[in-house]
Amino acid sequence: MSRPPLQAHAGAQATPDAGDWARTPERSNMLVLRFFCWLALTCGRRVVRLILPAVSFYFLLFSPSQRRHIKRYLRRTVGEERMSWHDGYRLIHAFASVVLDRVYFLRGRHDLFTFDVKGAPALDAEVAAGRGAFLIGAHVGSFEAVGASRYTSDAPDQLRLAMLMYPDNAQQINSVLEAISEPRFRPEVIALGRPEAMLRLRDWLDAGGMAGLLADRTLPKSDETAGQRGDSVELPFLGQAACFNDGPFRLAALLRRKVFFMAGLYLGGSHYEVRFEPLADFSRGTPGAERETQIRAALETYVARLEALCREHPHNWFNFHDFWLEDAT
Repeated sequence: MSRPPLQAHAGAQATPDAGDWARTPERSNMLVLRFFCWLALTCGRRVVRLILPAVSFYFLLFSPSQRRHIKRYLRRTVGEERMSWHDGYRLIHAFASVVLDRVYFLRGRHDLFTFDVKGAPALDAEVAAGRGAFLIGAHVGSFEAVGASRYTSDAPDQLRLAMLMYPDNAQQINSVLEAISEPRFRPEVIALGRPEAMLRLRDWLDAGGMAGLLADRTLPKSDETAGQRGDSVELPFLGQAACFNDGPFRLAALLRRKVFFMAGLYLGGSHYEVRFEPLADFSRGTPGAERETQIRAALETYVARLEALCREHPHNWFNFHDFWLEDAT
C-alpha cells in the first residue's frame, strides 16, 4: 500500500501551498527544545510553567500566519464581538501547556495530573474482550492524556494504544521527546506513508491494541497517489464548508472495527477531561452501498462532535494552519 487512506488530498480548490501543514517547517530549535526538556525534568512542572506566559506571548507576536488562522477560528467559536487578543493568548498558552505536559506523561509522571474520564465503559468492554478498535480524535487537547488517563499501577497495559501519524513535519520535537521518554510510557507509533503501515496496523488490532488517529487534517492535493481510497468531503464546520477526509472510516470499515471518538481536553492547571464516545460500528461488515452510507454517516457524526467540542472548549483546538483554505481564495 503506497499511502494509507487517511492521507487524501485537501480538495480541488487547494493551491500547492494552501493549508499545506505537512510541509510547513517546524517553528522550533533543537537546542531550545532540549533545554526546555532538561529544565522541565530538572526544575519541575510548577517552575517551568512560570515561563509559559512569555513563550505564549512570543509566538502570539511573532507568528503572523498562525495568528491569522487562530483569529479566523476564534471568530467562529468565541464570536466576533466577544473575541479579544486574550483568546488568542489563551489558545497558545493551552497549547504550550499541553506540549510541556507531554514530557511528564512520557516519563510516567501521571501523579502530577488529575483526570476526569467520561464514557470509558464501552471502550473497556472492547479492551476486556481483546478486540482492537479505532480511537478517532482531532488536534484537541492532549493525545498523551488519553493514554495516561487509563494507566494504573495495577494494570499498566490495560490500554495498548498506537498512534497513526504523519511524523515528517515535526521531526525535531518528536526526536527530543522520544529521547527523554521511558519506553513503557511511549505510545507505539505507526508512521503513515510507509509501505508496511497497513500490515502493522492489522497485526496491532488483531492483538487487541487500539489505533488512535487525528482526523481533522488532510494532506494537500500534491500528495495524492494512484489508488488513493480516501475521499475529501466538504461538510459544514463552524459555519463554513471545510474539507474532511473519510479515509479513517474507510480503513475501519475495511478492517471491520468499531470506532470511538476520543478527546483529552486540557482544562487548565493540571486537570484533564478525557472523553470516549461510540462513533460507528463496522465490525459486522456491510455490502458496498450500505457501507458507503455508513461511512458518510460516521464522518458527518465525527464532524458534528468536533464542532460541538470546539464551541464548548474553543481554546483546545490546536490547528494553526489555513483550515478553511481562505488564503487560497
